[in-house]
Amino acid sequence: MTHTIAVAGKGGTGKTTTCGLIIDYLCKQKKGPILAVDADANSNLNEVLGVEVQLTLGALREEIAQAELKVDNPIPLGMSKKDYTDWKFNSAIVEEDDYDMLVMGRSPGQGCYCFVNDLLRAQIMQCAQNYKYVVVDNEAGLEHISRGTLPKMDTLLLVSDCSRRGIQAVARVDEMVKEMNLKPSTVKLIVNRAPDGKLNEGVMEEIEKHGLDLVGVIPQDETIYDYDCFGKATSKVPDDNPVKLAVQEIMKKLGF
Repeated sequence: MTHTIAVAGKGGTGKTTTCGLIIDYLCKQKKGPILAVDADANSNLNEVLGVEVQLTLGALREEIAQAELKVDNPIPLGMSKKDYTDWKFNSAIVEEDDYDMLVMGRSPGQGCYCFVNDLLRAQIMQCAQNYKYVVVDNEAGLEHISRGTLPKMDTLLLVSDCSRRGIQAVARVDEMVKEMNLKPSTVKLIVNRAPDGKLNEGVMEEIEKHGLDLVGVIPQDETIYDYDCFGKATSKVPDDNPVKLAVQEIMKKLGF
């Protein structure tokens, strides 16, 4: 049975890097097959993983929807939109040695996308059944999961930086999850970029105030910063890197 791990938090907290390290951990623990899904509108999980993406599902959705306008129609004569979607969907899956990847891409523009959305939703749900784990890098809004585009999440990891405002932001996500009745079996907080891997009393008070369940703290790290500055895949930092070790410890606590 597929287990979906959703990672969410506001931008700039190191959420995507954390998601990439989770995928790296699952791969090294031979937990596959794994499907990595970049569901953040500001897609860059592929950069964290060091993967080149040629086609996003957003671009595919746009392409098929616009085909009805008969302007540079990409669908071959005699092929249905469904058959064309099936074929192109497979092209959008990036196959790596230890995992596969899908990038959702941006939301559609103007016009009716209902038929195309239904086709892609069916494709994604069918595809997800082939994997033991689906790891989803979300924006804070959890748009694709709340709309049913992606599988129902089993584990939700809320990633914040070590500031009171960051904790308040993920607390709002936690409340939104309850309001939408998404009911993940596990909801945990990860605090990222903590000096020396420690939280001060003010941040701890804010966590307790909102009733968030802290599962681990990830330290601030210069190597991660340098990798990011030079465009290197941050999931490829050495295995003894303190950030990577912290993520490994968190995953073990969660039972993965």
